[in-house]
Amino acid sequence: MQDEGLVRLSQIIYDHCGLRYSDRLSTLEQKVSKRVLELGLSHQKYCDYLKVTPIEWDVLVELLTINETYFYREENQLKECVSVVLPHLKQKFRSRPIRIWSAACSTGEEPYTLAMLIQEMEQFPSGSIEIIATDINKKVLQKAENGWYHRGSFAFRRIPEVLLKKYFSEEDGGYQINTSIRKMVRFQHLNLLNEEKVAQVGEVDVIFCRNVLIYFDQETIKWVISSLHQNLAPDGYLFLGHAESITDLSLGFQKVDSDKTFYYRKETKQNETIWCTSR
Repeated sequence: MQDEGLVRLSQIIYDHCGLRYSDRLSTLEQKVSKRVLELGLSHQKYCDYLKVTPIEWDVLVELLTINETYFYREENQLKECVSVVLPHLKQKFRSRPIRIWSAACSTGEEPYTLAMLIQEMEQFPSGSIEIIATDINKKVLQKAENGWYHRGSFAFRRIPEVLLKKYFSEEDGGYQINTSIRKMVRFQHLNLLNEEKVAQVGEVDVIFCRNVLIYFDQETIKWVISSLHQNLAPDGYLFLGHAESITDLSLGFQKVDSDKTFYYRKETKQNETIWCTSR
């Protein structure tokens, strides 16, 4: 017999952050079993608890989200952005900073890698590029802001030795990222399904939203991508994970193919607004 409390919980989670467990109830049960046991609650009562104790979402999100990432991940996209996209934008926007948004940044490896590669280019003066990094998980954001990673961490599996030596210092059995890199990135808590908070990020020129859509169903993907479209400046660029494609969704993006990777450019006709409200 199906646990109605677990079914209800799966729907509440889906509505809150887009993660779908309705067809994976056993997985959801495994993820929350220890927590509900600690609280002495049934699944049904836990749903009620979430409503009256909003801070519990921070705990639940930590249990549900997957935070596997590392420096220099999908490096061809990073290099394309820094060596092709950013110089193009620099020529286009001489009077204001270029704004990059790392959505779902996890423990910070992606935005910090971008910051390191930007410094390596030696073409962008201090303050000419702003990097905003967001995530729904407050615990991983704290780690990202601290900028310290254990020596044996999965985070260093691909980083070139030259970057490790140049931008990190050894400290307490791990590596601390240099202050100059940390200052280039501003972290903040954000749920991609919170329309108001997403709008507050403001207009950006480049969005990295990689390996996020794989956890959403088609309906949520359309909603999130439409939302990101609103934030992108005209002719702005969107980078997704190598296994993620929105080519056939008709959401206002043109695919850009380079030698070793692909990404998307915002396509918006004058006075045209593309928005998905199906969610």
